[in-house]
Amino acid sequence: MQALQTQTVMHHFDGGNSLCLCVCAAGQNLDNQYLVAMRRNLILTAWISCITALCGIGQTDILDSGGKLTALQASYDVTHYGLELSIDPEKQWIGGSLTVTARVVEPMEVLELDLDTVYDISSVVGEGKAGDLAVERDLGKIHIKLGRKYQAGEFFTVTVAYSGNPRVAPNPPWAGGFTWDKTPSGAHWIATSCQGQGADLWWPCKDNVSDEPDSMDLRISVPTGLYAACNGVLRDSSSEAGSTMYHWHISTPINIYTVALNIGPYVLIEETYTSVTGEEFPFIFYVLPENVEQGREIMPEFMDHMSFFEEMLGPYPFRADKYGVVQTPHLGMEHQTIIAYGANFDNTAMLGRDFGFDALHHHEMAHEWWGNLVTNSSWEDVWIHEGFGSYMQALYCERIGGEEAYHNYMRFSRFFTQPLPVAPKETKTAGEAFRAPVYTKGAWILHTLRNYIGDEAFFASLKQMVYPDENHLNATDGSQCRFVDTDDFQTIAEEQSGQNLDWFFDLYLRQAELPTLVAHRISDKKVKLLWNMPVDYPMPIPVEIRYGDEELTEVIPEDGIIIKVKQSEKLYLDPKKRILCDISD
Repeated sequence: MQALQTQTVMHHFDGGNSLCLCVCAAGQNLDNQYLVAMRRNLILTAWISCITALCGIGQTDILDSGGKLTALQASYDVTHYGLELSIDPEKQWIGGSLTVTARVVEPMEVLELDLDTVYDISSVVGEGKAGDLAVERDLGKIHIKLGRKYQAGEFFTVTVAYSGNPRVAPNPPWAGGFTWDKTPSGAHWIATSCQGQGADLWWPCKDNVSDEPDSMDLRISVPTGLYAACNGVLRDSSSEAGSTMYHWHISTPINIYTVALNIGPYVLIEETYTSVTGEEFPFIFYVLPENVEQGREIMPEFMDHMSFFEEMLGPYPFRADKYGVVQTPHLGMEHQTIIAYGANFDNTAMLGRDFGFDALHHHEMAHEWWGNLVTNSSWEDVWIHEGFGSYMQALYCERIGGEEAYHNYMRFSRFFTQPLPVAPKETKTAGEAFRAPVYTKGAWILHTLRNYIGDEAFFASLKQMVYPDENHLNATDGSQCRFVDTDDFQTIAEEQSGQNLDWFFDLYLRQAELPTLVAHRISDKKVKLLWNMPVDYPMPIPVEIRYGDEELTEVIPEDGIIIKVKQSEKLYLDPKKRILCDISD
């Protein structure tokens, strides 16, 4: 989850896709709470983007993530991270070490890592090396001299010891960092969030979404009485001298922005879930003591969400580890196998409206498939995380409430600006990518594609995108995880539908402007309909047209179509809102 858009020119649903030449609106107003929440996120994302733009340095800003790999970072592929940290809540301090093991891709003698400038580095040690390695820091970059040139195919291991006071998240999870909070009973309650800014806000790493470690270990020491709920499987815990160390092992590749600390006096609500594969895995809710009963009450719904996704997309990807949900002092985030949940058991927390289910949990669980199983290879394709993840809530509405509930949700979500393409060809940082309307416009693009190619081809495309074959579907060893981009989805949708979809992807994803359906009265009894297309393609999607007692569906040719409509009759174009477009008279 991230903030949505950056501009305030909004396309409201009200009247946006239905037209009455006598002024007829078939839409509904957006909920005021939703508008307030979205506008807050618009302002926040703009603030982060401005910081990045003003910095003007020759590297990705500390408060941003990703972008083009430097030559030094392109020279190696991380295979494992080992993070050992002690947490001091009273001083809001962390200290420990990060060990990185990597395979050399191109000959290299300098290792480049990312780390926020708020930390001190006390030592850097190479495996088998006597003494510390030489280190230079350049703003958010750490350059470590490895002592010799490593050749392609070789491996190296380096340990960086560091400590400091991490940045306090100014508005988590959108503006991330550490959240140091207290539970209602006064216990420490701590969480990390760093999707937009990168994991280098709290540990040394290669801060680029294109490189996931094959596995990872976390050893987190916290004051006695607190529990550290993290990604993966709990391998061990031990207590000494007023602290408890929790050893978590992540057995599969992981987006490093989803590596997370969640610390509090948690109570575990544990169930066993049986996957569609027949395998069993732990299903755990780490809940505050004050909310145990609410946690038990909501578990059946959370498990129904899992059933929905397994039926819709295929088995839960991380059956070898667990499915975890943890109460957090911020709204939520798709931390792999330890979903951050801050909705406070309120169905309206994410959207400002109750659609009959916990939309926050549903959205974050969606990311276990869209984002964690299949990951954008670069941030310009983040709509695969957020647009697909957002559309899943509409599909769940359809499951529990039928077609009308689905359409109500889609009408409600017709809220976005047109500042930037959803999936541009150019490489983007996280801050740049999230300026585009990747959430709701992304969902509407999928809605339009579904209505164009039909349910059979569309839902087969979704399943093939997450699990391209039986080997991926059945794997639990990490080989099920892979990087994807927008071209991959186009190829799959074309295979499933048997159609060339260049026009669709160029129109809706590669540029920002929407097509406009123009209705122009040319006489008392005639109206001409014409598409105004921002790309050099005709519009092949059939349009539903309703007036008087007449209903028809027409593909409008490039030179337009004339229909006979009396001046007194109301004309409705696309009344069921099947097409992402603007309508103008």
